[in-house]
Amino acid sequence: MRVGNTVEVTGTVAVDDSGNVVGKNDPYLQTKSILQKIEKVLIQAGASMNDVVRTRMFVTDISRWEEYGKAHNEFFHDIKPCTSMIEISRLISPEYLVEIEATAIINE
Repeated sequence: MRVGNTVEVTGTVAVDDSGNVVGKNDPYLQTKSILQKIEKVLIQAGASMNDVVRTRMFVTDISRWEEYGKAHNEFFHDIKPCTSMIEISRLISPEYLVEIEATAIINE
C-alpha cells in the first residue's frame, strides 16, 4: 500500500505464484524469496529496496537467526534499514518459517 511517499508491504511469506511454499525447512531460502517478492512490490509502487527504512521479520525459530540474517544482508548490505527480528510461536501455516514486513519512504 502506498500513501503519499510511504509504501508499506506486510504479511509477506515464501510462496510462489501457484501458492507453493518456497524453501521448505530452509530459513535462508524463504527469507530470500520473500525479499525478492517485496522488491517486486516496491517497484510496482514506484519505490525500490534503497527506499526501505524499516523491516520486521517474524520468525518461528530465532536460533536460526544467522540464516535469516544472511539473506537479509544480501539485499540490504549497503542500505541498512532499521530491522527487528521477533520470534513468534507460529505463522498461519507450519511450513512458513518467516514473515517479513517492510516500510519504504520515497525521496520525492
